Amino acid sequence: MANQGENNIRLGAFVLAGLLALIFTLYMIGENRSLFGSNFELRARFANINGLIEGNNVLFSGIQAGTVKQIKILNDTSIEVVMRIDNKIRPFIHKNARASIGTQGLMGDKIINIVPGKGALSLIEDNDLIETKKISSTDEILETLSKTSNNIADISESLKNAVQQFDKSAAWSLLNNKTLKNNIESTLKNIEQTSISTREMTQGLNDLVSRIKQGKGNAGLLLKDSTLATNLNEAVSKIRQASDNANQVTVQMNKMVSELNGDLHKGKGVVKLLLNDSVTAKNLSISMENIKKGTDGFNQNMEALKHNFLLRGYFKNLEKQKQKKADTVRKK
Repeated sequence: MANQGENNIRLGAFVLAGLLALIFTLYMIGENRSLFGSNFELRARFANINGLIEGNNVLFSGIQAGTVKQIKILNDTSIEVVMRIDNKIRPFIHKNARASIGTQGLMGDKIINIVPGKGALSLIEDNDLIETKKISSTDEILETLSKTSNNIADISESLKNAVQQFDKSAAWSLLNNKTLKNNIESTLKNIEQTSISTREMTQGLNDLVSRIKQGKGNAGLLLKDSTLATNLNEAVSKIRQASDNANQVTVQMNKMVSELNGDLHKGKGVVKLLLNDSVTAKNLSISMENIKKGTDGFNQNMEALKHNFLLRGYFKNLEKQKQKKADTVRKK
């Protein structure tokens, strides 16, 4: 009898220990599911809950905040989810918070994620309805990836066909032509050299214009010095007078030669004497030759002055005046 009583005590202690373990386990499960702690309720409405069931977890900013208490179908486009939230999280949830349906891991259970909104509004109240946002489900992502994969395959096939056609085209042969490549490189070098020369020439012109503006050089001195311009006009005027005098001398010489030819044919005057005197004739011939050379030299000097860049404008204006006078006489 003593042994029977001892066994009953041991059996009772074992059963009691098992019962306490079961109660502790239920308490821990209930604590995790917010069954025993103080809590409040929130509501959210979705068009598609993507397999969410009652008892799934609710997270706030990634922290365990509660569980899904109830799921109700309101109509064909709206499903209301009632969430049981721990009161310890309540001071951190504002009315602009938003809820979305996600997944724990890649293939885990469905959960509800609550994230804070922007700005500081009043705190949430019991049984409030919070806003929701749609998150792409795994099926939608896989469907999008499938479409993207098909599009990439089509693009790859099109690129393959384009490359094959281009490989057979004349343009590819032209690109592989080494002679053409060398010619293009030579042309580019010539263009580069031309660009350098053009830049140097432009710089030189800029320097020249700058020096002219500063009154340096002959052109700058001419543009800046009014006295020099006056002297130049006087020199041109004297050259014109010399040219007129030379023309008069030439006319007089022609007249004299004509008279001498008349006397020669008639055999009278001093001409006959000069012709009969060989010494005099020789001296006269030398003098005429010197006069001719002097006249040619003067004409060359005048021609050079006409082409000089300082006097070129003056002679052009002189020619225009002569042409204008000639036109006036012709019209009369």
